[in-house]
Amino acid sequence: MTTDTATDVFEEHRPVLLGVAYRMLGRLADAEDVVQDAWLRWSAADRAAVREPRGYLVRVTTRLAIDRLRQIKTRGETYVGPWLPEPYATDFADTVPDTAERAVLADSVSLAVLVVLESLSPLERAVFVLREAFGYPYAEIAAMLDRGEAAVRQLAGRARRHVDERRPRYDVDPAQRRDLTERFLTAAAGGDLQGLMSLLAPDVRLVGDSGGKAQAPLRVLESADKVGRFLVGAARKSGTGLSFRLLELNGGPAALVLSGDKPDSVFQLDVADGRIQAVYIIRNPDKLRALAA
Repeated sequence: MTTDTATDVFEEHRPVLLGVAYRMLGRLADAEDVVQDAWLRWSAADRAAVREPRGYLVRVTTRLAIDRLRQIKTRGETYVGPWLPEPYATDFADTVPDTAERAVLADSVSLAVLVVLESLSPLERAVFVLREAFGYPYAEIAAMLDRGEAAVRQLAGRARRHVDERRPRYDVDPAQRRDLTERFLTAAAGGDLQGLMSLLAPDVRLVGDSGGKAQAPLRVLESADKVGRFLVGAARKSGTGLSFRLLELNGGPAALVLSGDKPDSVFQLDVADGRIQAVYIIRNPDKLRALAA
């Protein structure tokens, strides 16, 4: 296999490798580092002996991600305020035509699910991602992780129960989420408290991630009154000069807030029963760099 061919094969599978690494790590920079390390392994490997490049590359990427996850597992202990994953630009509508498969991929990369995955062990997280997001058979996952198939099935069952118990159940209708996102932005930017209250569920939650590097609540806010008043107050403090751009992040509609041409924050909503159940705000500038373009 020539160098050019090796590069072509790797680039063909790069989106899958990045998808695995991001779901494992929740941070795009870490995922890209892992994928780069996987390329170094691939370029130095005896590729003539590799019968199935995709499987080989996913195995290498998964193992590297497990090692990286173990190194950074303590980040939640030192992080200032609530932690949310780094926003990840997705466009499954263009790359995955099948509605059912697209829904699975979108769910596996959603902010709500990735937050729950943070509480899994590295091995549980790897098994969950490979099985639930990418549909790998248990036997193949076992070979990737050098574990017995029975052990992998146990890990998968434990991870699935953990996720099912802790993740909230929200609608995934993108049209409704987009409509509510647009109405939410109009009400919030206009300081329309009554308009916001009509959109928010009574027990709505607001999770703000700033990492201590920007203004955001250091605790999760709960109840429509607290969330609505916070958003109106934040809009008044921000003044003018902000613009909004709707785009798809983490499998669903989101709003990128720009100050001039610089990313200021990202808003994303979880929706059920026609009301906003959760508001996620990401303001940590380290997590917005990839959106600058």
